[in-house]
Amino acid sequence: MSTSRRSFLKQSAFALAGTAAFSPSVFADAKGNEVLGLQLYCVRDLMKSDPLGTLKQLAAIGYKNVEHANYVNRKFYGWSASEFRKILDDLGMKMPSGHTVMGKQHWDADKKVFTDAWKYTVEDAAAMGQQFVISPWLDESLRKTYDDCIRYMEVFNKSGELCKKSGMKFGYHNHDFEFSQKLNNMTVYDIILKNTDPSLVMQQLDIGNLYNGGARAMDIVKQYPGRFESMHVKDEIASKEGKEKFESTILGAGIVGVKEVIDLGRKSGTIHFIVEQESYQGKGPVECMKEDYDIMKKWGY
Repeated sequence: MSTSRRSFLKQSAFALAGTAAFSPSVFADAKGNEVLGLQLYCVRDLMKSDPLGTLKQLAAIGYKNVEHANYVNRKFYGWSASEFRKILDDLGMKMPSGHTVMGKQHWDADKKVFTDAWKYTVEDAAAMGQQFVISPWLDESLRKTYDDCIRYMEVFNKSGELCKKSGMKFGYHNHDFEFSQKLNNMTVYDIILKNTDPSLVMQQLDIGNLYNGGARAMDIVKQYPGRFESMHVKDEIASKEGKEKFESTILGAGIVGVKEVIDLGRKSGTIHFIVEQESYQGKGPVECMKEDYDIMKKWGY
């Protein structure tokens, strides 16, 4: 995860054992439901300066699914849900998932109800035809203590119940702190996975971000088989700027062992494979997106 991504998220802001066995029949038709998509944060600057032109370039490359990283005042990149859906429809694209940070402003702890801001978020996601409503950050104030974190996992489950009413699932997307921060001698990620109901709360595993937290993607996928309905497909190399130890790069060029990880995910039920590359090593963002797309197609996705 880049420092800018962390800042971007901050500003915009049951107990089933992970080692449970899964029957192969559960995932028999998984490939028929697979989605290859792109997280639009990859082209964040272009989506600010020329969002329509950028989407056209991505469609021309072959991307048919995108995942948003911009939802402000009930608008996606400046468009209402109905407007943005029509734009994507006209380009032959869909948006099956999106990122909006669920924070303290979205939950009334005294009344134990969601605020209108979160209800609108879920409503607009449904209008876009999303399968997953994903929060990509857990504010520090919500994980100061073990009890704080456990308490907020119940809010995660309640968000799952709210999304379920519209035929969707709530989800969480990791960065790196989840694997380096411990509460009561448990990593935050273990707390999240062990205290959310998989039928209500899906997990989107970013297979690159976790390296800055000292974890390895393959280890996590093996630890929690069947828990990752979505993955951010990302590779990592030593950081050129030195802000963090690792930064993202072209798929297959780094240390993650991307194909091995996503192949294992596919075998245990991952259906969304969302490309994300935040650093470009001197290349243009769209150029990188094309390279990543060609690699994913070569790998059979």
